[in-house]
Amino acid sequence: MAGTVTSRMNAATVTQQRGVAPRIVFLSALMLFCIVAFEACSSSMRFSSVRTSSGTPSVTAAQSGGSQQQGVPVPSGTIIRGMASYYGDEFEGRLTSNGEVFSQQLLTAAHKTLPFGTKLKVTNSKTKRSVFVRVNDRGPFVEGRVLDLSRYAAEKLDMVGDGVAPVTIVVME
Repeated sequence: MAGTVTSRMNAATVTQQRGVAPRIVFLSALMLFCIVAFEACSSSMRFSSVRTSSGTPSVTAAQSGGSQQQGVPVPSGTIIRGMASYYGDEFEGRLTSNGEVFSQQLLTAAHKTLPFGTKLKVTNSKTKRSVFVRVNDRGPFVEGRVLDLSRYAAEKLDMVGDGVAPVTIVVME
């Protein structure tokens, strides 16, 4: 009798296990589908080019396509205007989005959509000081900002005291 009870329990356990595996597969597939569907429908800040009265391309916030990792290339001479900030010391030594180790002593910047390696001329609109930086990270992730700079770049622009500054950015290459 004891042997019969054991075999029935084993059969019930096997039946339960057979029902669990398909459910796990189904739920995993459903979760993956939902993630892909929501990611495809999400929107993020992108930039599109517009011409100014002088004929120089200018960039304003707009919705357009582009991969965050590859970035959205824009022509040399394109102008972007907005507010810039700089990285805090807590980012020193961390990896940037392109895999480099971040250093406050380099002339680098983070932009949401420009391709990594893009060289920019950044001018503080208040002080008229300029610096050349290279995009190596994604950001800033604060509404209303178009660029995050390394501390060294912020020092060159004389914006460390304020923390943020209005800037004009010219895409060099």
